[in-house]
Parts: sequence; structure tokens; C-alpha cells
Amino acid sequence: MSLLSSVWNEFLEKTGQDKPRPPVLNSILKQVTPTELTEEKIVLSCENQGTRLFLEPKKAEVEREVSLHFKKNLLVEFVIAPPKKKKIESPLLSFEPRPEDLYTKSGLNHKYSFDNFAVSSTNQVAYAAATAVVNNLGSAYNPLFLYGGVGVGKTHLAQATAKKILEKDSSKKIYFCPGDNFTNEMIESIREKTTQRFRRKYRYLNLLIVDDIQFIAGKEAVQEEFFHTFNSIASSGGQIILTSDRPPASIKNLQDRLRSRFSGGLTVDIQDPDFELRCAILLIKAKEKGINIDIEAAKVIADRVADSRTVEGLLLSIYAKVLGIKDKIDLEAVEVFFTQKEDGKSKKTNPADVIKAVCTYYNVRQSHLKGETRVESVVLPRQVAMYLLRREFKLKLMDIAGLLKRRDHTTVLHAEQKISSLMMRDQNFKKEVNTIAQTIESST
Repeated sequence: MSLLSSVWNEFLEKTGQDKPRPPVLNSILKQVTPTELTEEKIVLSCENQGTRLFLEPKKAEVEREVSLHFKKNLLVEFVIAPPKKKKIESPLLSFEPRPEDLYTKSGLNHKYSFDNFAVSSTNQVAYAAATAVVNNLGSAYNPLFLYGGVGVGKTHLAQATAKKILEKDSSKKIYFCPGDNFTNEMIESIREKTTQRFRRKYRYLNLLIVDDIQFIAGKEAVQEEFFHTFNSIASSGGQIILTSDRPPASIKNLQDRLRSRFSGGLTVDIQDPDFELRCAILLIKAKEKGINIDIEAAKVIADRVADSRTVEGLLLSIYAKVLGIKDKIDLEAVEVFFTQKEDGKSKKTNPADVIKAVCTYYNVRQSHLKGETRVESVVLPRQVAMYLLRREFKLKLMDIAGLLKRRDHTTVLHAEQKISSLMMRDQNFKKEVNTIAQTIESST
């Protein structure tokens, strides 16, 4: 260990004792490497862009601690470590598989990495846990259970973890498997009488990632097989990472012993990306695709979207509009795009489209929606229709009440408040409502 590294480790230990710092920040600081210390500054090398993006907003806090420890004012500079040079060998003498081949064999998508994973307060705990798994495979958090709504980065983070582990040691046996694939492969192995081959594939891995694990719920034979797979990997020192749209306690028809196993490690809730994170994701996506965009334009786009998948789609839509006209996406191009979109929407859609879309989605007759029945299968769709009419068209409460044959505007107000509350608490329900809204827009 170099003298500079020893000094840095002493700083981490001493300041951590005097005044405990947040666990996530402490974990990330242990992963950086000091590369330069002068009378004016200390340079800290980060493994990847994700680590640097996490630490930058906390620079003032780190500088304060560093200055107190070294008893002089020191600036802190975060840099990204240069990629390690690979030894060049003759292709005739080298039989090492290419990284791309390893990713494909492991079921990984090469585009997911820590370098393009943006970190903010909504996902920093999950990011810290993932990096801990990379450095302590099988012993840090086992299993690591990541849950959250659509487009929050669960799959990205899980695959980035696997990719980093393969980069460190290409001999590791890793497999990424969607939950429905595990089910389908098992059924196929029973039909083809190849269950032993199926078990050899899964039970001797160093890392198994199952995406959307909730899909095995309610399938007794599949759960039985996964229970033994889980135990086999964990008992041999392997790591398991699971993702889901809900925590283990909320997965219905899941065996109690599996629920207990899933809850036995670290369970992390990844929240919807905040404004700052959406901005960071947008800029990362633009850089990857070679799109030049002004920061102010990026802020406007980030303010208008809810998740990372929408961010990418919107970026490409705007770029298609300016391609060949401007050399970059600027504030004017973004404002024109949204104005045209809103004008087109107001011309093409009407309240009747909302009612029709809700009835189609929930398989309810319009006569029932506008009738007096109070059964739950009709009441909830009726409230969704009221909420969407309010959100999409900004109609007055009395106008909405008239459209749905309600006597009092307070019924509409109650519906708006109830649906808003449900969407905040239930990500799946939020997805339902947004799907209906998208259906209205695409069908007109």
C-alpha cells in the first residue's frame, strides 16, 4: 500500500470515529483512490462515472472533513480512473473469450454498465449495495433484492453489477435470467426430460440474477425448484440478486420459505427518478447517441417526463424533428416540440375518448360507468375516468360530473384525490392509469 493510500485510510477511519458520516457516503469514499496530494488539493480517482456523479454534489462536505483532518484548506477534485491497459497477445496464442462473448453467454446486455448509471438520492442506497456486492461477492448482501416501478433502473443496476464482476474475473459463472424465462426453461426441461441439465446450469453459478422474480409466484413446482437453486448457490458462497416491482412481503402466492429467503439479505426500494437524476440520464443518453443538447433544453425535457425510458424516447423524438435543421437541440426546439404536441392533442382528443379508453381497459360498459351501480369493478374505473378527464383536459368539476351523470361535483373531487393517492402508493396502479392515458393519445 502506498503512503498516500495509508494517509487516506487513516483519514477515513479517524473522521468516521469522531463524527459518523452517512453509511452510503462512507461506503463510496472507501472505493475511491487518492492519486495526488499537494498543498492546495487532493485528487481522488473514481472507478466510473456513476461514482463521480454521486460524489460531486457532496464535494463541499468532503472538503470540510479533509481540511479539518489535514489542518489546512484543501480542495477536492474527483476524476475518473483511466482504463487499464490490456496486455496484447497474438490471436494465435490467446484463447481468452472477448468481453462481448462473455456478456452474451451470461445473458447480459453490453449497454448496461456503472459508467452510464446516474446516481442521485432516489437510488444511492441501491448503488452502494451493488458496488459492495462487486467487492464482496456472496458475503456483502445475499440476496440483494431491488424493487421499484417501471424505468427506475433495477435491470440496469443488476446487469452493471454482473458486468463489473466479469471485468474483474472473467472465470466467474454468471447468468442473468428474466423470471418468466426461468419458468419456461424449467417446464421445457420437464417435457424434454432434461431436468439434470437444467439444474447443472443454475445450481453451480457464482452469481444468479433473476429479473422480475414475482413471475414465479403461484407456480408451486417452479417455486420448489427455485428454492433448491437458491440454497445451492448460497451454500456454496455464490451471490443472488433479485429484482421485482414490489417487496417480498407484497408478492402474493409466494411460498413463505421463499419470502423468508428473499427478505434475508438486503431489500432496497428504488424510487422514481427525481428531476436531477432525469437530467443526468438525459445527458448520458445524449452523449451515448452523439446528440448535442443545451443544458437548459435538457432541464425542460426532464421536467416533462416521469421515468428514464420516457426520457430516452422523448430525446429521440425531438432529435428527429431538428435533424437536418439545427446542429443541436436547443431551448427553442424543445418548446416548439411540446407546443405542437399539446396543440395536436387538444385537436384530436376529446372527453368521449377518455371514457371509451377507460371502459375498454377495464371491460366495463359505458352505460354502467354512467349509471348508479356502486360495485367496486365499476366504481374504480369511474373514478379513473374522472381523474383523467381532470388531468388531461383540466375540465371543471361540475362539467365532469355532468359527463358521467353524477349529481354533485364533490364526487369528482373525491375521485381525483383517491386516484392521486393510490398512484402514489401503488406503482402498478400508476402504471395502469398512465397506460390508459397513452392509449388515448396513440389511438387518436
